[in-house]
Amino acid sequence: MKFLSAAFCLTLLPCAVLGQDLVLRDGYVRSTNPRSGAAFMVIENQGQVACTLSAAASEAAQRVELHGNREEGGMMRMVKMDPVAIPAGGRHELVRGGEHLMLMGLNHPLAEGEEVDLVLDFGTCGKVGARLPVRNGR
Repeated sequence: MKFLSAAFCLTLLPCAVLGQDLVLRDGYVRSTNPRSGAAFMVIENQGQVACTLSAAASEAAQRVELHGNREEGGMMRMVKMDPVAIPAGGRHELVRGGEHLMLMGLNHPLAEGEEVDLVLDFGTCGKVGARLPVRNGR
């Protein structure tokens, strides 16, 4: 576990340089069951080039995937999404009922007020770390 914590910290080091043009705002995590949760936020790209959110990771879960909702046969289903491009000077919202980061295989139930560390991978634009509060009542 100490190795994972050290590795997690090392992944955050390049964020200050590589991810300086990417800003995460209004982020939080919600979990209504002990096995999964979802992260929501606004991603702003203040840089001169488009950046693509291609992956995410957290020590709180076995895997983190970009998910969205799609209508199939008159029913809304949650599905895994392709990477998301954020244009230069643009923004992308990860919201309830829309695209979000799904935390799957939680290592423990997420309690109200707890904080969850995430690392978002934007490929050539770098990685950005975030510590998001758990807001289950929202």
